[in-house]
Amino acid sequence: MVGDAWFLIAMSLSFAAYGVYLLGLRRAIVRPNRASWLIWSASAAAEALTYHAVNPGSPQSWVFVVSAACCLIVTASLWRRSNWAPPTNIEAFSMAACLVALLIWVAFRETFWAHMLVVAAVPVSFWPTWVSVWKDRSAERSPAWGLWTLGDLATLLVAARAGGAGVDGFAYIFVELACHASIWFMIGLTTINPLRSLGWSRGGLLVLDRYRHPRNLFEVGENHLGKAVYASCRFAEGAELMRFTGRRFHVDEIPSLMRGSDDRFVQVTPDHYMGPSGQLDDLVNHSCAPNAGLRFTEDGVILVAIRPIAAGDEVTWDYSTTLAQSNWHMICQCRSEGCRRVIGNFDTLDPDRQEYFRARNLVAPYLRRRDAVVPVRRAG
Repeated sequence: MVGDAWFLIAMSLSFAAYGVYLLGLRRAIVRPNRASWLIWSASAAAEALTYHAVNPGSPQSWVFVVSAACCLIVTASLWRRSNWAPPTNIEAFSMAACLVALLIWVAFRETFWAHMLVVAAVPVSFWPTWVSVWKDRSAERSPAWGLWTLGDLATLLVAARAGGAGVDGFAYIFVELACHASIWFMIGLTTINPLRSLGWSRGGLLVLDRYRHPRNLFEVGENHLGKAVYASCRFAEGAELMRFTGRRFHVDEIPSLMRGSDDRFVQVTPDHYMGPSGQLDDLVNHSCAPNAGLRFTEDGVILVAIRPIAAGDEVTWDYSTTLAQSNWHMICQCRSEGCRRVIGNFDTLDPDRQEYFRARNLVAPYLRRRDAVVPVRRAG
């Protein structure tokens, strides 16, 4: 009966962890890498299969089955939300290890070595997340890591009480426990408290990390154009303000979607646009004299301050700095000094202004050449 209780606890914690992680993803609190989650999905699926083969009938194998299914759900959810980054050598190695493990298991029926190969691949696949968290703990600040750690402990108790498990039975649980716990300690134990890690200001549980949720950096207000984004604090020149996110659409899909208030598309490649994200980045207005600009990096599209921004200033950027299509224009009502009256593609900017943005790496990659403007596309 006690064993059944720990099994239910392990399953509940696993479900809860994936649930709050999905919530954090939906609220843009976590910024996962799609390649990493794709690898974790593959390794979790391989582990669920090989663990069951090595330990048939063990209750903890169902925990791994649930984890594998939830990994796939998270991967599918973030695939259209987060920024794509090509797999690194470490990620490619981890994926290859999972595929080789499945090959060993299916082709040679060597379940033990297939299982141990997956176990070895798990900590390697965590390396990109460790690096990301080391650089910026907020990228993974979610209660999920604490819940996963506690779930691993419960799974370990289930395996110990069930008996009969050898090194192969405990290896994966120990490795998962160590990896999840390390991330939890890195981002701070207080993140187990959803009142803090999900953005609410109340809540105690100050264990190691005296984490205080930062005050809102921006406010949404109104101006003559409608909604606008205003700085709530001072930003220095060069400061990263926010990340632009959203689903990508092929250029052929845009005409039927770009209508009225839904016209929130940003060109990101010669043939693709980033659609509305439903977040703050949708509300940043154009200005012919902007105080920010878009920088295309390996980590995504980042809005960067191009001069000091005072608290209360509206945050703006120049829409022309991403536009290569020569058949698009918009009447400008920014009311800035030197307003161009009409917003067109990058080629409509004065040569000096083009060089100003190019010199600061504030143009889309496909506009860094002087001949990059795309001609008008003819229907049919």
